[in-house]
Amino acid sequence: MSEYQYYEFLAIDKPLTKNEMAELRALSTRATITPVSFTNEYNWGDFKGNPTKLMQRYFDVHVYVANWMTAVFMVRLPIDAVSEKTVEVMARDGILDFKATKTHLIITWSLEESEDYDRFGMEDGRGWMARLAPVRDELLRGDMRSLYIGWLAAVTVGLMADDDPEPLCLEGLAHLTAAQQALAEFLEVDKDLLAGAGMGSAAPRDDEFTDQKRDQWIDGLPRDVVRGILKQILEGKGFQAERTLKNRLAKWRHGLGSDRPEACRRTVGELWKNAESAEKIRLEEKKRTQSRTTSRQGRQ
Repeated sequence: MSEYQYYEFLAIDKPLTKNEMAELRALSTRATITPVSFTNEYNWGDFKGNPTKLMQRYFDVHVYVANWMTAVFMVRLPIDAVSEKTVEVMARDGILDFKATKTHLIITWSLEESEDYDRFGMEDGRGWMARLAPVRDELLRGDMRSLYIGWLAAVTVGLMADDDPEPLCLEGLAHLTAAQQALAEFLEVDKDLLAGAGMGSAAPRDDEFTDQKRDQWIDGLPRDVVRGILKQILEGKGFQAERTLKNRLAKWRHGLGSDRPEACRRTVGELWKNAESAEKIRLEEKKRTQSRTTSRQGRQ
């Protein structure tokens, strides 16, 4: 099997300038470069650029696939968009990593040494960017389920003991978005473990904090925080003010703030027991589907 590597980068918040495009061109004469993207494939040799450094300077999303059973997904977020503490409790070396700069937080999900030879024997990396890029916007809106999926990837490969607890309690694990489902597929999270994590998880409700709970949270905001947010709005930084509020709200809901006690968390062992139940349900449904198919074929 010949060597194959696929690199794709996407600029979302700010398009590349002509000078930046020229700098990228110096790294690769064969790459397809536009004001919002950089794409290249290698069947021999290697890319001269450093993906992490390129993310720090130019891009917001990155996908990498190599046929030696490796896949990497990276997002860059404004430093105030997601609590670094939230990412830290989810992170697991080599699977879910992060790097903080003065202005941004770069989060990396990695799959190393996959055993799915059929996947990497045929996959060329194209198509993953469109499926995974929405994860960044979800994180900006305070949806942390993609981080939990990274943690589940570590559970899948046995990096956690049975008595280790979940890093956070999150709602909506049984109702993942299309991008989150794609991320779980990209990282090869055990399907039954993913389904088991969703057992007993409430559906995400957009209106959960619209009335009494939201008023309670707003009333508890420190005066200096409120003043800072109002100043951002008056200075035309409405998007930044929204991110600040949603970040604080996410911390409160996940039990990371000092004004809310830590929620009850399941252990890895309990999640694997749920996975066994999910497997039984999946196999029973598969059997019923096969039976219905056989019955229809018999009537034809």
